[in-house]
Amino acid sequence: MRVFTEMNNDGPAPGETPGAQTLRRGLSILKLLARYQPGGLRISDIGRRLGLNKATAVRLTQALVDERFVIHDAASRCYRLGPETFAVGLAAEPGYALQRLATASLRALALETGDWVFFSVVQGFEAICISRETGDMPIPPDALRLGDRHPLGVGAGGLAILAALPDDEVEAALRANGRYIDERWPKSSVPVIRTLVGETRERGYSIIPGIVAPGYWALGVPLLQRGGRPVAAIVLVASESRLHPTRRAVLGERMLRISHDLMRRAAEESPA
Repeated sequence: MRVFTEMNNDGPAPGETPGAQTLRRGLSILKLLARYQPGGLRISDIGRRLGLNKATAVRLTQALVDERFVIHDAASRCYRLGPETFAVGLAAEPGYALQRLATASLRALALETGDWVFFSVVQGFEAICISRETGDMPIPPDALRLGDRHPLGVGAGGLAILAALPDDEVEAALRANGRYIDERWPKSSVPVIRTLVGETRERGYSIIPGIVAPGYWALGVPLLQRGGRPVAAIVLVASESRLHPTRRAVLGERMLRISHDLMRRAAEESPA
């Protein structure tokens, strides 16, 4: 399972054809710009964040501009997602009906608590952030951006989803991403995740005690289909001082109720 982050794209993957490499680089630019909407990025930032030399970054980005997947703001010299990206998103949009259904509840939770609330969906052995609601507290510098993905088990959402899976799938996910997790998040290593999975199952919701973003704690609850299959997660992030034990318990139960209500409503709205 390949985990996508801001990466070095200048060298081809083993066995990759030139055409596939070009496509991969172009898609990486779209993914990167999705994380920096609506402000966008300059060409130098695109090249630096993706490890592309300037000529390659210019060539690929201009091709995306020509096809209207990206637009260029001459005043700011920044590139942003264009109308064709929006059209493609609309075509895929039915798959995000659950997130649309959750928006009002997540926004209300963020406004009421003052904390940050995120919504992630499952894709393979990863959790992808597709929305976040703003609280009135400072956001952690390493907080999820739209489009960010983490291996299951890393972060409160990925941990809540992982804990809801059968044991054999938990092991498969940790085998697939274990080396990357241990290298990238040593304080949230595979042995730590195994312990947290057990605690999450007992509690019903996950708690990440500042081991992903120092100084910040997070709570996560899974959204489960009727058969118990996790399809998404809700995450609340706050400073350690704000998530004392009593507040953690209250918010954890509140988030579980939101999760159950959302899945009930989703089942009622789905076609018979």
